Amino acid sequence: HWAWEYFVEPTIILKWVNYLQDLKAEGELPADLWITSSDNFASWGGGDSSYHKEDLNKLIEAVDFLSVHTYPMHDTHYHPEFWGVRDDEMGLSDKEKIDLAMERAVDYAQNQYENVVEYMQSLGIDKPVHIGETGWATISNEHYGIDGARSTDEYKSGVYYNAIREWSNEENISVFYFEAFDEKWKDAQNPEGSENHFGLIALNNEVKYTLW
Repeated sequence: HWAWEYFVEPTIILKWVNYLQDLKAEGELPADLWITSSDNFASWGGGDSSYHKEDLNKLIEAVDFLSVHTYPMHDTHYHPEFWGVRDDEMGLSDKEKIDLAMERAVDYAQNQYENVVEYMQSLGIDKPVHIGETGWATISNEHYGIDGARSTDEYKSGVYYNAIREWSNEENISVFYFEAFDEKWKDAQNPEGSENHFGLIALNNEVKYTLW
């Protein structure tokens, strides 16, 4: 629902997950091969109740684990209530203001993850929930840049990366962090588009603040 131009109904994904699970049961696929689908937290039931359909419940039952995406950076524009500077923060330094905003952003991601776990468990199901994608872009000339939420730069990206690493290690949650290298083909028509700049390493092979 959150991206209608390429939304795929759970029933279609369920069909193929069941097909692969049947192959595994028949010995055509390795018994230790874990099968899932990877999508936004809302699509796994962690958001609006309009997603809570029987086919989604069956999909959660069918997969071996749930692979959940969470991108609070995008929501600094689409759901900005956690972002920005609070009235009681106005006297703080810029760095203190940014650190508090990033703390709220990390809490936002954690809540999305926990909402998926809560929905899964409400179905009487208990299986691993993995973060299939999360990350923070360093450049944007769109909603997230200097004329918008001002959420993209190397410092904020570094804060988010370190916080996600610390939290996921403490909670024993596996994470595919998006991503190692910038990808200029993600938004080829707009070189400064955020989709091109989620890497920990820039296109010129220079390491960004997150790593150095």
